[in-house]
Amino acid sequence: MSTQTDPAHQADPAPQANPAPQANPAPQANHRASERRPLGLYVRSRMNSREVFVDVLDISETGCKIKAGSGFADVGDRVTMKVGGVYAPVGKIAWVEGRRAGVAFEGEIHAAVLDYLCRN
Repeated sequence: MSTQTDPAHQADPAPQANPAPQANPAPQANHRASERRPLGLYVRSRMNSREVFVDVLDISETGCKIKAGSGFADVGDRVTMKVGGVYAPVGKIAWVEGRRAGVAFEGEIHAAVLDYLCRN
């Protein structure tokens, strides 16, 4: 007489050693929340309490890339600006590389407003 064991009631297999750690995956090339559009406008802005004139190089619903004189901004500075006659949402400097910086808006610019800015 043969006895069969129900597979659901078999003992767990011997524990396996922890798998080898894997390298972190490469960062994504584009981690933006929305598409950046080229712009090229020279605007007056405010970084914290000082006035700064900047070139807005590109813009999206959630932020923009700006360029100005060396040392014009620090990460975390609050930014306000009027782009093409339209007040952009208040933002913060997210990164600085030389004379360029990224601004992350605290709100969003509507897509129709972006279309207007990029057309004119």
